[in-house]
Amino acid sequence: MGKLLEKIRSPKDLKALDREELEALCEEIRTAIIDTVSHNGGHLASNLGVVELTVALGLAFDPPQDTIVWDVGHQSYAYKLLTGRYPRFSTIRQEGGLAGFPNREESPYDMFSSGHSSASISSALGVSEANFLQGRDNYVVAVIGDGALTGGLAYEGLNNAGRLHRNLIVILNDNTMSISKNVGSMARYLTYIRTKPGYIKIKNNLDSSLRKIPVVGSAIGAVLRKVKDGVKKLFYSSTIFDDFGFAYYGPFDGHNLKELTETLESAKLIHKPVLLHVRTYKGKGYQYAEQDPSIYHGLSGFDVTTGDTGEKSKSFSDEFGETLCELAEDDPRICAITAAMSVGTGLTPFRERFKGRFYDVGISEEHAVTFAGGLAAGGMLPVFAVYSTFLQRAYDQLIHDVALQHTKVLLAIDRAGLVGEDGKTHQGLFDTAFLRSVPGITVYSPTYFRELRLQLAYLVKEGQGLCAIRYPRGKELFKPGDFHSGTEPTSVYGEGETALVTYGRLFSFAAECRESLQARGISVKLIKLNRIIPLDSQAVEEALPCRHVLFFEEGVTQGGIGEEFGFLLQQRGYKGRYTLRGIDQPFVEHAPMFRSLEALGLNAQGMEQSVLGELERREAL
Repeated sequence: MGKLLEKIRSPKDLKALDREELEALCEEIRTAIIDTVSHNGGHLASNLGVVELTVALGLAFDPPQDTIVWDVGHQSYAYKLLTGRYPRFSTIRQEGGLAGFPNREESPYDMFSSGHSSASISSALGVSEANFLQGRDNYVVAVIGDGALTGGLAYEGLNNAGRLHRNLIVILNDNTMSISKNVGSMARYLTYIRTKPGYIKIKNNLDSSLRKIPVVGSAIGAVLRKVKDGVKKLFYSSTIFDDFGFAYYGPFDGHNLKELTETLESAKLIHKPVLLHVRTYKGKGYQYAEQDPSIYHGLSGFDVTTGDTGEKSKSFSDEFGETLCELAEDDPRICAITAAMSVGTGLTPFRERFKGRFYDVGISEEHAVTFAGGLAAGGMLPVFAVYSTFLQRAYDQLIHDVALQHTKVLLAIDRAGLVGEDGKTHQGLFDTAFLRSVPGITVYSPTYFRELRLQLAYLVKEGQGLCAIRYPRGKELFKPGDFHSGTEPTSVYGEGETALVTYGRLFSFAAECRESLQARGISVKLIKLNRIIPLDSQAVEEALPCRHVLFFEEGVTQGGIGEEFGFLLQQRGYKGRYTLRGIDQPFVEHAPMFRSLEALGLNAQGMEQSVLGELERREAL
């Protein structure tokens, strides 16, 4: 494996290979991706689909002088292999290894650290404009696809790019998929374009004929251009991309390396915004991924020979999906919304059982929240299931289109807290801080499955206005013997002069810490925040008698729940010592989730060391 890959230190090395070697290289790239993802986990199907396209980009352009911007970023594995990172590719998504997404700090070939959808055109246009302003004539290419064209930001970029008329090439990698199957009018529109291959054939023949006619004078040239446009309109009328000011070409076979390279070389000669429509197949080259690209989109690992992804333990996402179905049986107002993440958020059962009340709006979180606000204003009870990292994109809509309207919308915030190997673009560490500023919001943070069930049902039946329930990735952890589930805002366990205050997943570690300290003869009070916004005054009352209060938070410290808790203690005249342990540098790099918690001192051992350190400090006084 890697005989040809070993020779590739940069895309320039591709130009020394003949056609047969290039085809062999594509197979080596696929093998490297399959083998590595099988061990490390990661994004498989999307990366297998862009191998030939990536090689063609390396042949036609000269990165990093020419800029390649990858939308979403999870399609960049082949690009990493061709830009000097093959020797370290086996470390991808591992602590200290390569990132699973483009990373500015990792390579000069990565112009942007990208992990969210639909931003590539705007970013690429900015680079193109910077080139223009500084007198550079380098090419800029945005590769958008995997459903990213369902996001409104992509159209804002297209609109602006068409007016500026800079040297920008946008490649639409049309694989009919985002994570879940593509939905909506744009997906249907692209399908329509793909059904008109006759246009491409006649256009190519006409271009060839026109090149053979000796055109004299601008008037004749203008007439001939009108003839070309007439043929085009006969088949398409006009594409939306033409209307934006782009020269649209396609669709092309995204796995035909020769055609792709020639097309890219031609696009370089146009000197105006160009959109190349490329048709690829997600999972190309690996049978199991081709058959089920959704399952093989993102994986924690799998058996290459059998395709077996292993037994999947029950997750918070699963528990949420099941509970919402049960609630929807009794309440016909409940609607479920996802932004192209029905599988990841556990909504597949709801989609199957309540098809008329299920909405996949594509990768458009802003629209999802405003749409939910409209549903609520019309008398329905919308539940928007969304990853914490993606909810960031809809902050304005939460305030203006829901909170300001005093309508009831429920957010199910998945992947709250650290997410592990997906790294800094996907960590769910900001939601508590920005949600605190939304007027009138109520947020619960369960630690266990039964809590999620009870709290979700409570918010559905009793919650007012904008409500949210946030829960971590994966399964529930250690549960103490004296634990009791409920919907009360605060729960208290034990007594002591030292109090540990926390919420969500960290309660499990705090409970372990408490038991370990008890074995040492040290008693602590454990204050569990079930409702984190607004904070319960009783929680503050419980902490006031303690000589030392330690707050542990799996989120940003600046603006987070712990910061507010300390402020409330101060307002009440607290005389003891308050310590906040959270995440001060929130762009946490990729690593296994438990390893990150350990490094941040947020696991049971870290909490115990914090308590012991405080006791030593107290004795030294």
